[in-house]
Amino acid sequence: MMANIKSTSEIEKMKISGNLASRVLEMIAGYVKPGISTNELDEICHNYIINDLKAIPSPLNYRGFPKSICTSINHQVCHGIPSKEKTLKNGDIVNIDITVCKNEFHGDTSKMFFVGKPSILAKRLCQVTRECMVKAIKLVKPGLHVGDIGAVIQEHAYKNNFTVVKDYCGHGIGKNFHEAPQILHYGIRNTGIILKEGMTFTIEPMINSGKEETKVLNDGWTVVTRDRSLSAQYEHTILVTKDGNEVLTIRKEEDPFEFK
Repeated sequence: MMANIKSTSEIEKMKISGNLASRVLEMIAGYVKPGISTNELDEICHNYIINDLKAIPSPLNYRGFPKSICTSINHQVCHGIPSKEKTLKNGDIVNIDITVCKNEFHGDTSKMFFVGKPSILAKRLCQVTRECMVKAIKLVKPGLHVGDIGAVIQEHAYKNNFTVVKDYCGHGIGKNFHEAPQILHYGIRNTGIILKEGMTFTIEPMINSGKEETKVLNDGWTVVTRDRSLSAQYEHTILVTKDGNEVLTIRKEEDPFEFK
């Protein structure tokens, strides 16, 4: 399946959706504290997306997913379902994954949050995971093979004695929440499809402190590390431009030049 090349007007809509998704992560940051339930975080984000941003939370009812955001704590890799029973504790690390739909186009982003004071290992894992994402984004330009994206992520993770989750990957995004191409977070340089101007996709490495193997819990969604080791993930939606890339979900706390 060929990747969709976005038109100028479609790119403008993607920029709006991406910006809205980033604003949700900025908004929720102040609420991520010990004692709050992931269900409360979901409700706050849901209401903000609907009422303030006048947009739609893409995950809600997507293939049966029951909530508006994903919250994945500690050994949870991705797709964690917010719950009244799941309360954040001092020392936790939590990924909050936001996808917003506005004017029929989606913007998808996630980041790790520290709850109180996490361990040195947890902080290092999060730092290295974000570095993996940044190193990959820096490469994005027309003519690049997608295998190069996976290779640089894999190399940086392994160099730091971490592993790469291979069961889940980044993806094209636009009018569809998920579309071609698949963006693997491991790979071989100079292999895979070649990037073209106008492509939009996510880069969202999931990096484990232990082994790479994962499993899905009985809820049918929540992915965890099989060995219960910590897992971290960062995600941005990227546009391939004429001479490089643009991060469509960049937050105010981030330096745009970091990705160049």
